[in-house]
Amino acid sequence: MLACKRICSSTVASALRSSKVAVSGHRCLSTQTDGEVRIAQVLKEKFPLASKLKVVDISGGCGAMYEIHIESSEFKGKRTVQQHQLVNQALKDEIQVMHGLRIFTDIPKQ
Repeated sequence: MLACKRICSSTVASALRSSKVAVSGHRCLSTQTDGEVRIAQVLKEKFPLASKLKVVDISGGCGAMYEIHIESSEFKGKRTVQQHQLVNQALKDEIQVMHGLRIFTDIPKQ
């Protein structure tokens, strides 16, 4: 946190203008990036039964790498690799401009 405060204090003016700052994959001021919102919208459309969804830009805000946590009953009966393939397929257009993607899938507990 100290490192975050130190770096953020040197970029206060730009942070206030953009309302988002990224430091080592963690934003000091919490707002969603455009990429996070776009990816979440696509996943909500493709997985309407998703009970939990979290999209985080872990590239420092530039949109090069994301981490996705999604829980959906649509994954029931599928192996983890199949669940991840479904997410990759849903994001096929977005993935083309990414450097990396971390996917965590789960089935809702009953």
